[in-house]
Amino acid sequence: MSIVEKNISVSLAHEHLADTPEYSTPDGYAIRAYCPGDEHLWLEIESAAERYITITAELFLNEFGDDPRVLAERQLFLIDPQGKAIGSATAWFDDDYHGQRYGRIHWVAIHPSYQGRGLSKPLLSAACSRLRALGHDRAYLVTSTGRIAGINLYLHFGFTPEIRGAEDASVWAEMKGHLKGLADYK
Repeated sequence: MSIVEKNISVSLAHEHLADTPEYSTPDGYAIRAYCPGDEHLWLEIESAAERYITITAELFLNEFGDDPRVLAERQLFLIDPQGKAIGSATAWFDDDYHGQRYGRIHWVAIHPSYQGRGLSKPLLSAACSRLRALGHDRAYLVTSTGRIAGINLYLHFGFTPEIRGAEDASVWAEMKGHLKGLADYK
């Protein structure tokens, strides 16, 4: 079984969010913040895009809580020209990630019917910008080896693999052949 098929959890970090690229939304598209009741939009997008995890309302609550003020600051939706939410990303946080305060890029997804159009770049750009606006100068994210397009996107944005031991090193070494821009990592 390949490393992609194994779908092993991996993490990446970016120590200087000021260095992330900035992308504008294409004409007709927009990014807007969470509004009360938008949980159903997140559930629809994630349910359509997610191949490995069952998406439920309980999962949303466990991941983000129920404080609409915090969600309005941190959760973003990509809106298509017809006004439909087709992507989501959350500029989350962790006050004790490896003993330090980090921003967290959390649950980035584009509805499958819109994937492959470069729309994740402006969405991730907006999430990184939101983290900076909220006082985060660094961030991390957790993904898995089955998500090649996502990992390539994160590498393009300057996130680097977190290698904290022999197991991480082995996983990322095996990933080299599947990813763009990973040749420099050992």
